[in-house]
Amino acid sequence: MTILYGVVVHGGAGSPAELSDGCKAACESAFSLLEAGISALDAVAEAARILEDDGRFNAGSGSVLRLDGKTIEMDAGVMDSENNIGMVISIRGVKNPVLVARAVIATPHVALSGQGATAFAKKSGFAPFYQVSELALERHKRVKQLIKEGRLGEENSRWKGYDVDTLWNSDEVSYGEVFSSDTIGVVAMDKDGTTAVAGSTGGSSPMMLGRVGDTPMIGCGFYAGPACAVAATGIGEEIIKKILAKTVYDTVLSGDDIKTACEKGINMYPHEIAVGLIGISKTGYAVTSNRGMASYALMREG
Repeated sequence: MTILYGVVVHGGAGSPAELSDGCKAACESAFSLLEAGISALDAVAEAARILEDDGRFNAGSGSVLRLDGKTIEMDAGVMDSENNIGMVISIRGVKNPVLVARAVIATPHVALSGQGATAFAKKSGFAPFYQVSELALERHKRVKQLIKEGRLGEENSRWKGYDVDTLWNSDEVSYGEVFSSDTIGVVAMDKDGTTAVAGSTGGSSPMMLGRVGDTPMIGCGFYAGPACAVAATGIGEEIIKKILAKTVYDTVLSGDDIKTACEKGINMYPHEIAVGLIGISKTGYAVTSNRGMASYALMREG
């Protein structure tokens, strides 16, 4: 059997096709590392870093604001089929959460969260960032308008039937004072047949302080093993409930090819729930979503 190696990148379920140029740049950079014999784990981390720095994606420098209108909390996770796993949850003030997640692998732990994750990043010398992007401000302005008009649940199924005022959980900014989904992901397989996955997100606007989605949860937003690597994107709460990435992985283990397995994963959800998947195995790759999704892939025979 011919073994392929390569990289697949997505910009989030619902991301416009014109952002595929950013996915292409990230993919090409990561693929060049594979060509040079660099590991799949380092390749996916590098591709995710490039997307975090792009500013147009909801990750790193482009991360969305929480409901208080000023806080950015980010999540990231990396994993490979050699059982190297690193996650950061609700990290703040860091330019590249995915690099911090990659560095967690060198600690005794698998995941760091909140202030501890931020302190670890600072002590390790990772670059900070403090400027909120124009994209984040525009997205929050839109959320403010929907809240004001009482239409938040109409446009965001996650908030249907919920009262924002009741769930407000910021002590520093009142609900009345507020300027009142998506994820980037990468999968790769290197020349040795090792698979890896990386994901990073600023969350899924609108969201309460402390909200955590699927991105840093192993088996939900990401999973990598000998059979394949899978990255999910979309409504994180729904992805978590179905442990989507591991479910797709197990489908491949059961004999389906990666494309069929990802299609089955998407079909687990009604159309109103945005969801997307990318995957890579020794025989091919998959890019599928029930929304538009910026993406790019490069593969070559080993």
